[in-house]
Amino acid sequence: MTKGKLFRKQKNSASEPSRLKHFIKSDATHFVLGLIIFMFAVYATISIVSFFFTGAADQSKIEGLSLFHWGKISGIQNWTGTRGAILSNTLLNEWFGIPTLFLLLFLAFVGLRLMKARYINLIKQFVLCSVLTLWTSLALSFFFGAFFNESTIYIGGKHGTALSDLMKNNFGKPGTFLIIIIVFIIAMMFISSQTIPFVRKLFNLKPIIPRSTKKGLEVGNTPEKEKDKEKDKHRTDDKPAPVAAPVNTVSTVSTVNTDDFEIVVPNGDELLPKPSAPEPPVVPFAIESSKEEGEGEENLLEKLGPFNPKADLSLYRLPSVDLLQKYSQRDTQVDMVEQNDNKNRIIQTLDKFGIKIKSIKATVGPTVTLYEIIPEDGIRINKIRNLEDDIAMSLAALGIRIIAPMPGKGTIGIEVPNKEPQTVSMHSIIASRKYQESKFELPIALGRTITNEVFMVDLIKMPHLLVAGATGQGKSVGLNAAITSLLYRKHPAELKFVLIDPKMVEFSIYSVIEKHFLAKLPDSEKPIITDFTKVIYTLNSLTKEMDDRYILLEKAGSRNVQEYNEKFINRRLNPMKGHRFMPYIVVIIDEFGDLIMTAGKEIEQPIARIAQKARAVGIHMIIATQRPTTNIITGTIKANFPARLAFRVITAVDSRTILDSTGANQLIGRGDMLFFQGNDMTRIQCAFVDTPEVERISKFIGSQQAYPTAYMLPEYTGDQEDSSLSSTVSLDSLDPLFDDAARLLVIHQQGSTSLIQRKFSIGYNRAGRIVDQLELAGIVGPAQGSKPRDVYFQDEYSLEQKLNSLKRP
Repeated sequence: MTKGKLFRKQKNSASEPSRLKHFIKSDATHFVLGLIIFMFAVYATISIVSFFFTGAADQSKIEGLSLFHWGKISGIQNWTGTRGAILSNTLLNEWFGIPTLFLLLFLAFVGLRLMKARYINLIKQFVLCSVLTLWTSLALSFFFGAFFNESTIYIGGKHGTALSDLMKNNFGKPGTFLIIIIVFIIAMMFISSQTIPFVRKLFNLKPIIPRSTKKGLEVGNTPEKEKDKEKDKHRTDDKPAPVAAPVNTVSTVSTVNTDDFEIVVPNGDELLPKPSAPEPPVVPFAIESSKEEGEGEENLLEKLGPFNPKADLSLYRLPSVDLLQKYSQRDTQVDMVEQNDNKNRIIQTLDKFGIKIKSIKATVGPTVTLYEIIPEDGIRINKIRNLEDDIAMSLAALGIRIIAPMPGKGTIGIEVPNKEPQTVSMHSIIASRKYQESKFELPIALGRTITNEVFMVDLIKMPHLLVAGATGQGKSVGLNAAITSLLYRKHPAELKFVLIDPKMVEFSIYSVIEKHFLAKLPDSEKPIITDFTKVIYTLNSLTKEMDDRYILLEKAGSRNVQEYNEKFINRRLNPMKGHRFMPYIVVIIDEFGDLIMTAGKEIEQPIARIAQKARAVGIHMIIATQRPTTNIITGTIKANFPARLAFRVITAVDSRTILDSTGANQLIGRGDMLFFQGNDMTRIQCAFVDTPEVERISKFIGSQQAYPTAYMLPEYTGDQEDSSLSSTVSLDSLDPLFDDAARLLVIHQQGSTSLIQRKFSIGYNRAGRIVDQLELAGIVGPAQGSKPRDVYFQDEYSLEQKLNSLKRP
């Protein structure tokens, strides 16, 4: 054998496995195999339908024959012949009875999937069809098997008959019935989330909520008295409800009726099981570029199903509630001594100034108790409001706040801090019914109100939030609570954060979720933005992202990002023409005041643009500052941030700067805050989330499958102010302020960027460019860390000679 023939023989033998692999993976092979499977399912279905009409005549002829019997049998009446008669008899009688049709339905799905005629999640359909086959076989045999004893058909097959007899022998008919119902309900729980509410409604079962949660605990009343009062309400429809029994019938002020004193102790929401994320079906996005715009959209949606933005991270799981610490609360029994003392002191103080009251009611919150009083007729509200300091001195307490009148009520509220405040844990907020059943797109759970209700807001509706307060009053904890509540609800495909942290230590804990939830500039190394120049570039990049999104919305004919994403998911927008799924972007700035003092208008202008326009395209901002002054929180900022969150501040002027009214200066600190939006102001105790809890959440998210990189914002090359400057420092295009800046530094003998920035009222970016040009020209020395640069010229005369020697275009 020659070498050439041997080589060709070896080559042919080596190519045989590759040919086989190509044949197996061939689209034509898949289509033919799918067609055969689909036609077999149709054939078997026809044979089963025919068996109902011809089974009695064929039963004696095919009894005992297997599927592999190929002998000639005469007189078969089944529509599908001898093979169909044997097949239908095997499927119906020997296997699972009528529920076998579910298995044939699954085979039809497999055929359609192989032919690529229709996209079907085979794993989901296999589990569903298998469970339906087994359960229906048992249920039909148990309920209707006795009616088919004389028939040629086992309605549930021999499998269902045998299993039904086994269970009836072990559990009896009632036990078997209950087991069938339980299995059905459990199976439906995995199929539909509405199963539990439906069963509750069917049996009229509702979560048991204590009466004290709804209407408060009236101190001094027993459960028997509560029942009697409830009966009295039903008896007298037109009569007012009877007043509560007195807490303390002995009053030090005889002229005041203190018998109507009710103390309400609100309870927290019912805790739900830890949230679990259903596994979304993995649906790849495919759209043929050869199709015209709008052509074949309905067919594409029918074939491939809706686009799933979570498909790339289909195995992602939301954090568990167990990652949050559950603080042990002390006994919530009302301190009656404290409540009665405060009540009597309020009554005495008001009585000294000639103010009579009809009734007083106390609502006990986690950190503050609200006393609602109804004054006698003819008492002016301003007279009570002016007694704020006198009541505070009488109660010997800080943070007394008078709300006159209470919004929506005919009462006057007096908020008094509790002597032993309770910690509102983030665990209790996330696990609450209100959070779990919330329909908000971007839910931010801040804490609990005075009535102990979970306070939540939707960032989309705000649409931006301004947070302010003195140092150490809980701003950073509030920001962490906002981030945590979003991480517990949203998938990485739906939400991205831009975290700006001039203090460099507050948000560094979120670095591990960079590839899941964070967005940054393409050339940025750190996911958390701390450098002032990077902050300016990032904010301007966000404005570019905002403009790009508006262009896409205009092309799609959508008014907001929700409508746009809905069209994209329904495959009505072609990604080949630039369309893409748009996640929400939440920009969080921890110390806004420091940025304003350093960069001025270069920071304020892009923030104002984002705040004015970015709502519709899904970009929202949360900015925090510990300097609530008018030069930090300017009129432009306040006009575009209608929702504001105020922690404790020192002066009433700072409170007016944030809230346009006093109140924040009367808070007690440690998470005590006021939320203002529109005309409503709510006092809240901020949820406490500690650093170890945030670390556990971040590590849990970071340990899961992630995107290859963080979400990249558009590249920003510089603003119009710096367009005259080249991208690299050059003496060919000097800044117009170059000469004046050089003279300034020589006069002060201090090479400082901030000095140029202050004297000429320019941004940090431009001032830094001027200093770089001065260094290149040999007027100042290189940077020396925190020290000012050296100035090489001692007098203006030598400097002028140097400036004249520089060649300008």
